[in-house]
Amino acid sequence: MEAFGVDIGGSGIKGAIVNCTTGELVSERFRIATPIPAKPDPIATKVAELVRHFQWSGKVGCGFPGVVRHSIVYDAANLHNKSWVGQNIDELFTKATGCPVKVINDADSAGIAEMRLGAGKGREAGVVLMLTLGTGIGSAIFVNGNLLPNVEFGHLELDGKDAEKRAAAVVKDDKKLSWEEWGGCLNHYLQYVESLIYPDLIIVGGGVSSKFDQFRKYLNIEAEIIPARFLNNAGIIGAAIIAAETL
Repeated sequence: MEAFGVDIGGSGIKGAIVNCTTGELVSERFRIATPIPAKPDPIATKVAELVRHFQWSGKVGCGFPGVVRHSIVYDAANLHNKSWVGQNIDELFTKATGCPVKVINDADSAGIAEMRLGAGKGREAGVVLMLTLGTGIGSAIFVNGNLLPNVEFGHLELDGKDAEKRAAAVVKDDKKLSWEEWGGCLNHYLQYVESLIYPDLIIVGGGVSSKFDQFRKYLNIEAEIIPARFLNNAGIIGAAIIAAETL
């Protein structure tokens, strides 16, 4: 079965048609810059633009960088947060696109893709942590294969700041850090997270996952840590899977 997947990020909104059985993108991925300010109506307009680009008329799944409970946004820290809180995001995007839309947390959608078809497949026993490193840090926890939704470990306090302000991938670019310097920041964060939940496996996603070999040597944690199989496409794939299964 095919569905359309969308991944909303702080800098870009990406979409593609997905084979939900294999996780394969059956179209080229298309990206649109995230509007500034990133308020609900402009974001909905861009999601609709993505759907029209592919002339898509079926089910749409969307990964959103914030807390979504029963279709309602509770937090969207890396967007225009105040305007998002209380929005029924499924209704907003359905109206804008003319398609049935299901929205979940972006790290949750990436984690679903990796656990079903990617790096976490067959690793259902124990605790698996999915981290997406980009503008912020997204996190998803799976316990014996079951998702605990909307875990915001990017907003843990680390040395007086949100952890993502210390260790997100964007920090490397903004501060012009070397891989060793940024790897040290990430390692500090991972050691803190490990002291809280002691995961068996950590899967690293986001755009920086394609450079995993550049920073793996600077990570000193007990948990096994591996890159996402679907790299920066995991959020698109997981969102499409959820749409196919729930709409």
